[in-house]
Amino acid sequence: MIEIVERLCARLPLTPLAAGMLSAAHLGIARDSRSFARLFGLAHALVLREVTLLSDESALIEVEDRGERSQRLFYRLTPRAEALLAEGA
Repeated sequence: MIEIVERLCARLPLTPLAAGMLSAAHLGIARDSRSFARLFGLAHALVLREVTLLSDESALIEVEDRGERSQRLFYRLTPRAEALLAEGA
Protein backbone atom coordinates (compact mmCIF):
# COMPACT_ATOMS: atom_id res chain seq x y z
CA MET A 1 0.00 0.00 0.00
CA ILE A 2 2.87 2.38 0.78
CA GLU A 3 4.21 2.01 -2.74
CA ILE A 4 0.83 2.95 -4.21
CA VAL A 5 0.60 6.00 -1.93
CA GLU A 6 4.07 7.15 -2.95
CA ARG A 7 3.31 6.72 -6.66
CA LEU A 8 0.01 8.60 -6.38
CA CYS A 9 1.63 11.47 -4.46
CA ALA A 10 4.42 11.72 -7.03
CA ARG A 11 1.98 11.82 -9.92
CA LEU A 12 -0.91 13.90 -8.56
CA PRO A 13 -1.23 16.85 -6.18
CA LEU A 14 -2.56 14.65 -3.35
CA THR A 15 -1.85 14.52 0.34
CA PRO A 16 -0.55 11.20 1.69
CA LEU A 17 -3.90 10.84 3.49
CA ALA A 18 -5.86 11.22 0.24
CA ALA A 19 -3.55 8.80 -1.57
CA GLY A 20 -3.93 6.37 1.31
CA MET A 21 -7.70 6.52 1.08
CA LEU A 22 -7.59 5.82 -2.65
CA SER A 23 -5.17 2.95 -2.10
CA ALA A 24 -7.28 1.47 0.69
CA ALA A 25 -10.42 1.62 -1.45
CA HIS A 26 -8.58 0.08 -4.40
CA LEU A 27 -7.25 -2.77 -2.26
CA GLY A 28 -10.59 -3.36 -0.51
CA ILE A 29 -9.22 -2.37 2.90
CA ALA A 30 -11.70 0.43 3.61
CA ARG A 31 -14.43 2.04 1.54
CA ASP A 32 -15.96 4.32 4.12
CA SER A 33 -14.66 7.22 6.17
CA ARG A 34 -15.25 5.77 9.63
CA SER A 35 -13.54 2.44 8.89
CA PHE A 36 -10.55 4.17 7.31
CA ALA A 37 -10.19 6.52 10.29
CA ARG A 38 -10.43 3.66 12.78
CA LEU A 39 -8.01 1.36 10.92
CA PHE A 40 -5.33 4.02 10.64
CA GLY A 41 -5.87 5.77 13.98
CA LEU A 42 -7.02 9.07 12.50
CA ALA A 43 -9.64 11.60 13.52
CA HIS A 44 -12.80 10.98 11.53
CA ALA A 45 -13.08 14.72 10.82
CA LEU A 46 -9.76 14.64 8.93
CA VAL A 47 -10.94 11.78 6.79
CA LEU A 48 -14.27 13.50 6.11
CA ARG A 49 -12.39 16.56 4.87
CA GLU A 50 -10.34 14.44 2.47
CA VAL A 51 -13.48 12.72 1.19
CA THR A 52 -14.89 16.14 0.35
CA LEU A 53 -11.72 17.17 -1.48
CA LEU A 54 -11.45 13.89 -3.35
CA SER A 55 -15.06 13.97 -4.44
CA ASP A 56 -15.50 17.68 -5.19
CA GLU A 57 -12.14 18.95 -6.39
CA SER A 58 -10.29 15.89 -7.67
CA ALA A 59 -13.26 13.82 -8.85
CA LEU A 60 -11.46 10.66 -7.75
CA ILE A 61 -14.19 9.25 -5.50
CA GLU A 62 -17.97 9.36 -5.47
CA VAL A 63 -19.96 9.33 -2.25
CA GLU A 64 -22.48 6.49 -2.43
CA ASP A 65 -24.18 6.77 0.94
CA ARG A 66 -24.11 8.81 4.11
CA GLY A 67 -24.78 7.64 7.66
CA GLU A 68 -26.86 10.42 9.19
CA ARG A 69 -26.08 9.64 12.83
CA SER A 70 -22.45 8.62 12.44
CA GLN A 71 -21.55 11.01 9.59
CA ARG A 72 -19.91 8.00 7.96
CA LEU A 73 -19.45 8.45 4.21
CA PHE A 74 -19.41 5.39 1.98
CA TYR A 75 -17.52 6.00 -1.23
CA ARG A 76 -16.24 4.33 -4.36
CA LEU A 77 -13.47 5.13 -6.79
CA THR A 78 -14.41 6.96 -9.96
CA PRO A 79 -13.42 5.52 -13.34
CA ARG A 80 -10.62 8.12 -13.45
CA ALA A 81 -9.20 6.85 -10.12
CA GLU A 82 -9.58 3.23 -11.20
CA ALA A 83 -7.64 3.98 -14.38
CA LEU A 84 -4.86 5.74 -12.45
CA LEU A 85 -4.54 2.84 -10.04
CA ALA A 86 -4.74 0.22 -12.80
CA GLU A 87 -1.86 1.76 -14.71
CA GLY A 88 0.33 1.68 -11.64
CA ALA A 89 -0.12 5.39 -10.93
